[in-house]
Amino acid sequence: MLNIREYVKVQSLEEAYELNQKRTNKVIGGMLWMKMGSRNIQKAIDLSGLGLDKIEETEEEFRIGCMTTLRDLELHPGLEAYTGGAMKESLRHIVGVQFRNLATVGGSIFGRFGFSDVLTLFLGLDTDVELYKGGIVPLSEFAWSKRDNDILVGLIVKKRPVQIVYQSLRLSRTDFPVLASAVVCLDGKWRAVIGARPQRALLIEDEENLIGGGLTEENIRKFAAYVKEKTPTGSNMRAGADYRSHLVEVQVRRALERMRGEENAD
Repeated sequence: MLNIREYVKVQSLEEAYELNQKRTNKVIGGMLWMKMGSRNIQKAIDLSGLGLDKIEETEEEFRIGCMTTLRDLELHPGLEAYTGGAMKESLRHIVGVQFRNLATVGGSIFGRFGFSDVLTLFLGLDTDVELYKGGIVPLSEFAWSKRDNDILVGLIVKKRPVQIVYQSLRLSRTDFPVLASAVVCLDGKWRAVIGARPQRALLIEDEENLIGGGLTEENIRKFAAYVKEKTPTGSNMRAGADYRSHLVEVQVRRALERMRGEENAD
């Protein structure tokens, strides 16, 4: 059972940061995962009054506040157009619309959950995390950093030419993914992000330039095998490590074959 002794709707990020330094206080976000656990919280810190629930789009970037809901991400026309539908695809299986109306970007990213579709998708893009005290850091660095008591203010996604295909396999429609992947060509450079390994998502760059000669059958096969080799997998109640490793190769190959016939964004 979750027990909260005091609720505080903060008036500033500084107030939230100061309160969050005490181990028994917690930022609550959408509170969907937190309430499933059993813990005692001295003060629940609510950021909803700080205007951090917006998506701002310019010609250069998207700025996404930490209190933005997953449903807002799913329905944003700019993100839909920029990712060619990959943003919506990464979110549509997350429980249901009611859940996505409450779950926040900040909670999904700050949690660094191994099963996170959200983290997997954003790692494929040129994404930075804005922290109140830590400043702006690449998401790829933040995703593997040790958790601390800083406040995640939001995400910054820079608009660079991108093609991206997102895939996931689930045992049932709203379950956690057995494996998730984003295969991306970002500014002419190829990368794959593999999530739900079941560890947190892993970013793999095409360091050997296996697709430099184009999306031929041989290059597709080589890159899919390369990503499989570079991706450690594990076992849990949903699948074994060997099956996940097989899925890595299959999903990467299918994504590249799809890209060969369509371009998601200029």
